[in-house]
Amino acid sequence: MSVYKNIILDVSNNIATITINRPPNNILNIETMEEINVALIDARKNNAAIVIFNGSGEKAFSTGVDIADHTREKMHKMISVFHNIFRNMYELDAVTVASVKGYALGGGFELVMFCDMIIAADNAKFGQPEIKLSLFPPVACILLPRIISPKRAMEILLTGEIIHADEAKNLGLVNRVYPLAGYDEEFRKFIETLKNLSAVGFKFTKRAVSVGAGKDFLSAIPPVEELYLNELMNTHDANEGLAAFIEKRKPVWKGE
Repeated sequence: MSVYKNIILDVSNNIATITINRPPNNILNIETMEEINVALIDARKNNAAIVIFNGSGEKAFSTGVDIADHTREKMHKMISVFHNIFRNMYELDAVTVASVKGYALGGGFELVMFCDMIIAADNAKFGQPEIKLSLFPPVACILLPRIISPKRAMEILLTGEIIHADEAKNLGLVNRVYPLAGYDEEFRKFIETLKNLSAVGFKFTKRAVSVGAGKDFLSAIPPVEELYLNELMNTHDANEGLAAFIEKRKPVWKGE
């Protein structure tokens, strides 16, 4: 396992938790983003079925990429390292869950947006303030109009508006919102529901969504059928799940 300075990586029971550990704002400098990329590779090597992202403290998940790394001398490296986070996340078969307290702004918002699910405390706030510097957020410009209505996405991107947790949930950006006072316990319960499921099921469900993305139904269904019949149904866990249901017992997952 690698040694980290700016993040904390904990891997146990097939769950990898990556904590951005630069309080109070958990700003993403190049070194931190490089560590996140290494942590994602470590999580993959350890066959994590669930990868959780969070930030130290309650003030911010992350307020984004360090402005000092946007200089002409550093920006090419910064963009490459930052976008490699999303390339590495895309390659994960694991379920990715963002746990958000406080601000998730700029690159911090892009990171949580890319996760499969977002669980937020009621003090969470989201936004892309880049427009105020006459910049744009590349990842958010791709993702946000795909997640929420294009008109609302453009408003958020073009005004730099900060949206609160409840509105983010209403927009479909956030899956669940819990009161900050009891958030940690509620988040733990949510993760427990995932722990009882098969890593194989996660893997092929994510692949099916990816294979079908952007295609009309008649174009999407053949490769999804192929994935189901010739890959998923050749796994132990898919057959074990069916057998356990018929035999009225708890399935024994092997992750294969």
